[in-house]
Amino acid sequence: MRILHTSDWHLGRIFHGVHLTEDQAYILEQLVELIKDRKPDVILVAGDIFDRSVPPVEAVNLLDDTLSKILMDYKIPTIMISGNHDSPDRVDFGSRLMEESKLHIIGRYSRDIKPVVIQDIFGPVYFYPLPYVEPAIVRESMGVEIHSHDEAMHVIMDNIKSTMKMDKRNVLITHTFTAGGEASESERPLTIGGSSVVDATYFNDFNYVALGHLHRPQRIGGDNIRYSGSLMKYSFSEAAQKKNIPIIEMDEKGNVSVETVELKPRRDLRCIEGHLEDILKGPQNGESREDYIMVTLKDEGAILDAMGKVRSIYPNTLHIERPQFISANTRLNVDSNFRKMDISELFSSFFKQVTDIEMSEEQKTAFSDMVSKLNNSLRGE
Repeated sequence: MRILHTSDWHLGRIFHGVHLTEDQAYILEQLVELIKDRKPDVILVAGDIFDRSVPPVEAVNLLDDTLSKILMDYKIPTIMISGNHDSPDRVDFGSRLMEESKLHIIGRYSRDIKPVVIQDIFGPVYFYPLPYVEPAIVRESMGVEIHSHDEAMHVIMDNIKSTMKMDKRNVLITHTFTAGGEASESERPLTIGGSSVVDATYFNDFNYVALGHLHRPQRIGGDNIRYSGSLMKYSFSEAAQKKNIPIIEMDEKGNVSVETVELKPRRDLRCIEGHLEDILKGPQNGESREDYIMVTLKDEGAILDAMGKVRSIYPNTLHIERPQFISANTRLNVDSNFRKMDISELFSSFFKQVTDIEMSEEQKTAFSDMVSKLNNSLRGE
């Protein structure tokens, strides 16, 4: 059986004020072409279909267009679950009606998780869809005292395995933070002030585990427990990542082999570092000027309209960092005797706090000269 595993589409995402719907449509067209070319037996979407619980109309229309092509043109069964960004009730709407069209959408958690059974030439494969669920909901459903995601997953897995046919091929689709996974900046934490990590050993009885939530493509242990990663890069911390789609081949005994296929975004996410003069020379190695850019400027002095200058070369620059300036959130150790300082000493202290560098004698002299000229002009001299 050939399985195409995706997750974390985050349709409707806004990135540094830019609506990414057109970029997402571009990448989904490539996904549809990949589906047309590779003809998988089933497509998995392991949560975070949308970026927020009430997605914009454009995102809903994009999902409708994409699923229509997959199901109507190619008639490939598709299994989707809700993630922590999705609204379980909205995702679940109409799910029973859609099953007739081979679209299996599971938004709400249910104690009795029924597998979706898909046949290949060797017989049935059982796909267990487990949407994202809060521990409190599992506690109420199961009637046991649990407080963490790990405890909830332990209870859920024991419940599934109590009825699972161990001599058959079994696949789990779920949205969770598995121990050993590497996170990115763009994921929303599953808990505030507590642990959201679950033990990967709970999944050992499955032939393949299709994970969603972490945006970096990665495997947990062997090839059979894997995060597909997000469809696109959604933070500058992901700039160096290669996003890809895992295609899983499962034999008659349930052994899997994995091939990954890279998709090309409409605009890449890149980080550029250097002095403004060098950055304004433009791309040096054939990179696109149209990419989404974060610039780290090494210049120490003030720069008038740095964003405007950079955007004249890279029009989709979204963020500029000046690491030599202390963050506004950093607590400054202001000299307690500042009331006794003269203006030169005050400015020297300010300069040190902002740049973390002591003023040179040349800079102190230049500042004193400017203050003297200003005072003379005010006195009319």
